[in-house]
Amino acid sequence: MRVLNTALAVAVLVSSSLVLARPPEPGDLLRLKTVSSPDISPDGTTIAFVVDTPDVERDENVSHIWAVNWDGSGDRQLTSREGESESSPRFSPDGTWLAFLSSRGGDEDDGPTRLWLLPQASGEARPLEGLDGSVSDFDWSPDGRKLALVVKDPEPDARESADGEEIPSPIVIDRFAFKRDGEGYLDNRRERIWIYDLARRTAERLTEGDHDESSPAFSPVGTAVAFVSKRVDDPDRTVDSNIFVGELAAMDRVPRQLTTHPGEDSMPEWSPDGRTIAYLRGGDPAVSFPWYAITHLAAVPSVGGEERVLTGQHDRNIFEFAWSPDGRSILMVVEDNGSQILSSVPSGGGAVRTLIGGDIDIAELAVSPAGRVAVMSSTMERPREVHAVEGGKIRSLTEQNDALMAELDFGRTERYSATSADGIEVRGFVTYPADSSKGQRLPAILHLHGGPDSQHDYSFDMLKQVFAGAGYAVIAPNPRGSTGRGSEFSAALTAAWGSVDVQDVLASVDHAVAAGIADPDRLGVGGWSYGGMLTNYTIASDTRFKAAVSGASISNILSGYGTDHYVLAYEQEIGKPWENLEGWMRISYPFFRNQTIITPTLFMVGGSDVNVPTLASEQMYQALKSRGVDTRLVVYPDESHTISRPSFVKDHVERWVEWFDARLKPASQ
Repeated sequence: MRVLNTALAVAVLVSSSLVLARPPEPGDLLRLKTVSSPDISPDGTTIAFVVDTPDVERDENVSHIWAVNWDGSGDRQLTSREGESESSPRFSPDGTWLAFLSSRGGDEDDGPTRLWLLPQASGEARPLEGLDGSVSDFDWSPDGRKLALVVKDPEPDARESADGEEIPSPIVIDRFAFKRDGEGYLDNRRERIWIYDLARRTAERLTEGDHDESSPAFSPVGTAVAFVSKRVDDPDRTVDSNIFVGELAAMDRVPRQLTTHPGEDSMPEWSPDGRTIAYLRGGDPAVSFPWYAITHLAAVPSVGGEERVLTGQHDRNIFEFAWSPDGRSILMVVEDNGSQILSSVPSGGGAVRTLIGGDIDIAELAVSPAGRVAVMSSTMERPREVHAVEGGKIRSLTEQNDALMAELDFGRTERYSATSADGIEVRGFVTYPADSSKGQRLPAILHLHGGPDSQHDYSFDMLKQVFAGAGYAVIAPNPRGSTGRGSEFSAALTAAWGSVDVQDVLASVDHAVAAGIADPDRLGVGGWSYGGMLTNYTIASDTRFKAAVSGASISNILSGYGTDHYVLAYEQEIGKPWENLEGWMRISYPFFRNQTIITPTLFMVGGSDVNVPTLASEQMYQALKSRGVDTRLVVYPDESHTISRPSFVKDHVERWVEWFDARLKPASQ
């Protein structure tokens, strides 16, 4: 009888969940928690991680440190100061402390970010004392007595008027790269490596000079720190970063340079025996523009010597890596054709072996000294959560978003393959409304990703599901310029924006129409950043779209030179405007030939965007408005390139849906 009752109860619950499940809505974005930054305790029993949650009442995002046991039990919040945020949790080598970064106790916008230590036995977190400037990264020494910190030079003391009001100083600019999104104008303060002695509570600077340093990594014996820097006369004019080693016994000496590769070297990690430093190596700018080049795993002897590429025959990007405890292999997160998978390679180089593959999104790898492995992982129907890697499989440890997911009825997603105008295969995904039937023609949105060096993949994407929940088929192509298909496919877009990528996305639409998925009379297109740019290129090339949404985009590329933060990238990929005006004009055709655009277009942009400044959207809005094309411009005050204020996040997605609904759906729907 108990079995029958239990079965009946399960049936009722399942039935209720089916009845209550609903399509995702824009407001669900404010209920979605972002889980990230896993770190495993030295004994392997605990994983610390970060949960970022929209605080609707305060209209801001707040992140706190959480922890979960290796067996999945004891999911708990470790920090909880109201209105404060914490990030980057890392256990001390003996597990007694958990360090993290936070601007607690100060103005979150202007106050310094400090490193805090939270005792794992009991007690409150305390900040490091005797240190000026903001901390952006850190690493523990192997004995836990020291910390290597990346600290930005402190701001000069502010001037005050007689009544105590702060007097702003003139902004004096003499740098080649003088602005950056999220920071605004750049001064000459630098980020440097400091060594902090916990017992003495004192800090000593390891590096000197007019350079920025990043990614500090202590050697296994704690006598040296590897880091990344551009140690040239003008670091703003190059992507050539290299790996250096500074000896703690010689704090005032010039650090040793280990790598000389002309591209971007990053993320140094010592082998367990200290003989080798592995790192990520970007492409050679003389061969391929860095955006489109493959990032490989490389290694160099820690005393100096030959630099070896360990994954040279594997034409896929490596994003994260970690040494195995025995030093025989290196685990890696590898991007591959719409997936991010877990792989490994022998420490001496060789064949890349897949450990966890398939239709999955894996990121943020963590490995404990005992060999336990944790990753962030997601699928199209479940956001990233912390997972343990065991026996060639992953096991979920957290369920921060499971309650929300249980409420929602997600549309199914299928892969597709189309043929572009020149015969190149284009791959992507189509997401259908949950209540749609096979063969039903639907209003469709061509959803274009940013970058362009990025890809639509198997990761969870609430925006696509919101569009599907509103009744649209969502076509998500990976045109040339996208990553995941190798260097040649990506590099095809070099200095050729709005060319073959337009062919590829239009081929994707043609495929969806021919397959009976998309209604050819109800087509929309939209994207953010380069996705917005490609939207502009597409509607300037084809008039079939009845509605477009262009977010944080630029069409008059000439207007970007000197007004956004891409001056070096522009000069490397396209050349200087006065030396290659034809090339600049060729990729600026949506503005200079905007009379070909008839598609009603909504432009949206952050008011403080330095990545793609507001003026770029203003120009396109004004051009279409001048010609009488149906258009609108929405500017989100104080927002940078990525809209983050919760109320604005909801607002901008609602506007996407409303804009499409008004133009792609009959009034009766």
